[in-house]
Amino acid sequence: MIPKYVFLTKGVGKHKEYLQSFELALRNADIQHFNAVNVSSIIPPSCKLISREQGLKMIEPGEITFVVLAKNSTNEPHRLIASSIGVAIPSGKDDYGYLSEHHSFGQTDEVAGDYAEDLAATMLATTTGLKFDPETAWDERKQLFKTSGLITKTTNITQSATGDKNGLWTTVIAAAVFVL
Repeated sequence: MIPKYVFLTKGVGKHKEYLQSFELALRNADIQHFNAVNVSSIIPPSCKLISREQGLKMIEPGEITFVVLAKNSTNEPHRLIASSIGVAIPSGKDDYGYLSEHHSFGQTDEVAGDYAEDLAATMLATTTGLKFDPETAWDERKQLFKTSGLITKTTNITQSATGDKNGLWTTVIAAAVFVL
């Protein structure tokens, strides 16, 4: 049971009930119609990153589907929340890649996304033996990772939102969805 494809999606939901806000975030991400099973963060060798639209066409309602899910919620008015999935894909077809989940308060899309992408790329880089200084800025390391030839692609998908002004539950999700 090794996934052949993975796609990224994100969503936000607001409701007076916590669980319903999560359901609305799943709907906003178009992944409410299957049974999600949370898994850890390895992209199998030769697993292809595809568009959300392509991936959604390959999943049937009710299907058990494996996901790496980042989720955050608040009912605090005006509180900034974010959820992000970072992706690092190796250049070798026989090598596995990494996904990272990041959930934060007070971070913009860009900051949370860069952090998640950095996490995934750093995890992958450490498995390749690539030497780098973890204290250097992400932009510098991103260039090093790409020019090394060991990492083909890094990216992220991030959803942020501000807590509802009236105290409704606000939930944000970001997900990497595997397709068998």
